[in-house]
Amino acid sequence: MSSGTVARAGGGALLAALLLVALNLRGPITALAPVVDDVRADLALSPAAAGLLTGLPVLCFAVLTPLAAVALARAGTTRMLAAALATILLGTLVRSFGGVPGAFVGTVVIGAAVTVGNIGVPLVIARDFPTRVPRVMGLYAAVMNSGAALTTFGTAPLAGLVGWRWGLAAWGVLAVVALAGWARVHARATGGAGWARVSRGEPPRSAGASDGAAARTRPGTVPVLRRPVTWLLCTAFVGQAAVYMGVTAWLPSVLHDDAGLSRTGAGAAAALFQLLGVLGSVLAPAVLARRAPPRAVVLVVCACWLSLPVGLLLAPGGWALWATLAGLAQAANFVVLFTVVAAVAGTPADVRRMSATVQTVGYGVAAATPSAVGALHTATSGWTVPLVALGALLVLMTATHTAAAGALPRARA
Repeated sequence: MSSGTVARAGGGALLAALLLVALNLRGPITALAPVVDDVRADLALSPAAAGLLTGLPVLCFAVLTPLAAVALARAGTTRMLAAALATILLGTLVRSFGGVPGAFVGTVVIGAAVTVGNIGVPLVIARDFPTRVPRVMGLYAAVMNSGAALTTFGTAPLAGLVGWRWGLAAWGVLAVVALAGWARVHARATGGAGWARVSRGEPPRSAGASDGAAARTRPGTVPVLRRPVTWLLCTAFVGQAAVYMGVTAWLPSVLHDDAGLSRTGAGAAAALFQLLGVLGSVLAPAVLARRAPPRAVVLVVCACWLSLPVGLLLAPGGWALWATLAGLAQAANFVVLFTVVAAVAGTPADVRRMSATVQTVGYGVAAATPSAVGALHTATSGWTVPLVALGALLVLMTATHTAAAGALPRARA
């Protein structure tokens, strides 16, 4: 077998393993929303406390992202992503069966593990699929949204059959499958070396050495924190992450209260928002590959995203259209944003640093969003003010993301 064939086979196996990891990076978080009222009633939580429970993973993203970036640089992506999957399984079980303390502790454990995946998977994509970043990033986002849609759609029916505890715990099987797939591909890598050799047929090298060597090849590079595009991307991701988390946490409740859907129907409708993200994740790199102007792409995507809060305010009966447009947009926006990160950062070390900075700032604001939305709803006895606030965040996102997209060259097919 030729080295090229080996490289292609190794790259395909690595991609499949990465996608199994991605399947676990949103599902454990979104699984809670369809049964949050059951959890709140059973554990005697206030609406604000329930909002905090749904927002804790995002708080972990904000607080732990710098530590996750350091751990990935020192221990390597292979080891850390395997540990993350095992930890997601542990957190899922603790959250389901540990009572009130376990619900919060298990959610923090899940959030910490997903934080590692948030940094580690894009780092592997930028390093090992350098000529296919938009396409592979799109697949990554598509599978994340598939996991979110699966748990959003499936948790309420499962909970109806076996209770919310087993309904949440059942999704731990996804982590088991992903861990088995990741370990199998790792076992095929010669000497357990870095994935670069597997996907490109190059000699093995450690993650730390890779980052250091890459950084030394570009001594004139402006530090990540001193680049204006970094802070534009940070602000854009504030809007993206905050609104995504607010919508994920409370869309079923909004649809139940304002559109008149049943609890089960509202959960299924919210799953539409997540499921259409799969298509949006695939469409975004396809459009960029056709040399569409990046800023035009961002403006269209942001307009579709904004249709959800505006549409629910003005015409809640049209929820299916608004959820469809926003579902496509939220995933497409994520792909374009992190494609910009991979394109402008430069070295693998700078990709890691810029991605960590963007996620720390964005998730720092997003962590408070579910709780803030719940508190606004309680204070105003309605969803008008929360939806206006989410719309304002999307307007800010539109302005900054459009400016940042100017740094993204038109992608090649």
